[in-house]
Amino acid sequence: MAPNTYTGLLTRGLAAGGVAGLAAGLVSLFVVEVPIRAALAVEEAREAAEHAEGGEHEHAELFSRGTQVVGGVLAAVVLGLAVGALFATIFAYTRRWFVDKQPFFRSAALGLSAFGVAALLPAIKYPANPPAVGDPTTVNYRTGLYLGLILAGIVVAYGATYLASRLGHLAAPVRVTAVLLATVVAVTVLLLVFPPPPDAIPADMPSGVLWDFRLASLAETATLWIGLGLVFGLLIDPAVRKTKPRTAVAA
Repeated sequence: MAPNTYTGLLTRGLAAGGVAGLAAGLVSLFVVEVPIRAALAVEEAREAAEHAEGGEHEHAELFSRGTQVVGGVLAAVVLGLAVGALFATIFAYTRRWFVDKQPFFRSAALGLSAFGVAALLPAIKYPANPPAVGDPTTVNYRTGLYLGLILAGIVVAYGATYLASRLGHLAAPVRVTAVLLATVVAVTVLLLVFPPPPDAIPADMPSGVLWDFRLASLAETATLWIGLGLVFGLLIDPAVRKTKPRTAVAA
């Protein structure tokens, strides 16, 4: 299917999403899993201490850790397929904004922007926490804050592209500088306006484990979004698919 049709873009978006999702799943398996197991050890030690003090605490896992890990990789692939379809749809809508850029550049820029809005921005204000951190009673509130910040980031990203289109009469260095300054100011306001994380970090959680998990989780989302932008760009850019003409074979 031709990449200049929506069906062609959607097909390539699904393919790129599957590849990026699998890559993110492998990062989760080999990188994120290390601090997760360390955090689970902290949680188990805490439960053992509470039990020794006479507290009643029963914790039975529905699935083994191995099953959870495999399920996490599969979930990453499914998520990749979903965001791949969404990515292709957004690309089809936004490609009119960068008509002077190659498809690979547009796709890579869109992937990087998606990472900034959907992963980096919320990670700065509400960084991911490993097991043994976070009050279960605040999960809905935390989820609302996280999603709210992502939505606000989408508004900022859309505003930045709109501002860039309105400043098209200016020289490129001036236009880029103005858009970047406006974006930085808007992001700073968001980070100040949104309330702080509701949960405190327990004293028994080592800071090394906490930050290893946060950085590993950010690496996983970076693999998903940036990888999606790069793979999708390779699949749709005509320069990548260009082949040399066949030469006649001498008899």
